[in-house]
Amino acid sequence: MWWRFAQAVRRGEHRLSITTWLTAVTAVLYTLLPIDLIPELFLGPFGFIDDLGLWGVFLMLATREKNEWELRWKGEARVVDAEGPFVDAEVV
Repeated sequence: MWWRFAQAVRRGEHRLSITTWLTAVTAVLYTLLPIDLIPELFLGPFGFIDDLGLWGVFLMLATREKNEWELRWKGEARVVDAEGPFVDAEVV
């Protein structure tokens, strides 16, 4: 379902919140730039903890966006029968 969600975002069918976009850009830049709160050079693998934390926040926000999109997508996919089981009181 992630692939469909990514395609919906790309096509403009779902707009991500500004918070999700900013977190994604921040996570990418923070991972790639040499400026770091916990440097990997001195602390080795423990230096990736802050990077993983930021990616975790992004994943949480993206999952929330995907769940909202899924609810709306599944709601639009339903077909409602206009002549369903209800009986008009005047007809009876």
